[in-house]
Amino acid sequence: MPLTMNRDVFITCAVTGSGGTQDRSPHVPRSPEQIADSAIAAAKAGAAVVHCHVRDPETGAPSRDKGLFREVTDRIRDAEVDVVLNLTAGMGGDLVFGDVENPLDLNSAGTDMAGATERVAHVAECRPEICTLDCGTMNFAEADYVMTNTPGMLTAMGAMMTELGVKPEIEAFDTGHLWYAKQLVKDGVLESPALVQLCMGVPWGAPNDLNTFMAMVNNIPEDWAWSAFSLGRDQMAYVAASVLAGGNVRVGLEDNLMLDRGVLATNEQLVTRAREIIERLGARVIGPQEVRDKLGLTKRAPV
Repeated sequence: MPLTMNRDVFITCAVTGSGGTQDRSPHVPRSPEQIADSAIAAAKAGAAVVHCHVRDPETGAPSRDKGLFREVTDRIRDAEVDVVLNLTAGMGGDLVFGDVENPLDLNSAGTDMAGATERVAHVAECRPEICTLDCGTMNFAEADYVMTNTPGMLTAMGAMMTELGVKPEIEAFDTGHLWYAKQLVKDGVLESPALVQLCMGVPWGAPNDLNTFMAMVNNIPEDWAWSAFSLGRDQMAYVAASVLAGGNVRVGLEDNLMLDRGVLATNEQLVTRAREIIERLGARVIGPQEVRDKLGLTKRAPV
């Protein structure tokens, strides 16, 4: 296929995530104030979108607390810098089975299962422009658990997001997730054109080799917008790969802790590095209002 480079690129910064990285770098933000400050710094460095999880301020453990989400979004909205808010809706689908000889012990530590309304409650409360929709079920290697998102759950959550006027960012961790996303649009659950995030190299989803990446890219409808990322040392390589393949980019401490070998990064530094790569490729980094215009987003105050 001919190279179709994206000349107008937006950067998403994934600020903190929900993985067990809180004790591996002092730069991973925990409290709402730290998360908001890091998101604001990333926006000043050139991120048009900030993708936010929340954590327990004391332990750094992932949280679904609506109050924490509300404090993060209020702090970002009150800042002097404009940025598109993207909140996770991926929490509440973690299923840890019991021992291999007792696999139906569903009270195992780490299980966090919630209904569709509860999983979207903070989105209804905070009204971001974007929220994520993990578009399938898969094994996760960071811990022995299954990320569960059944067709029924995705239909219910997607319909709620559409009703709220919040644009779902479809998180595609594998080819089947992208396949089902197209079905959700065909069924009228999600509006077209949709927004996709290709999540490469997350064990055990799509590997981050370029053949798999381009297979994913080639299955995105032409009028949809998309971004891509990979993990760790491959994060910046995927900045270049995504732009060259026609997409946008995501960087941030959710996916990568290092700026260089032995050098721990901040979100601001990762955004700055991504911006340098994009501009050296001859593309332009666009701002939050251009992203809203491009994706048909509506900026709202919380309800």
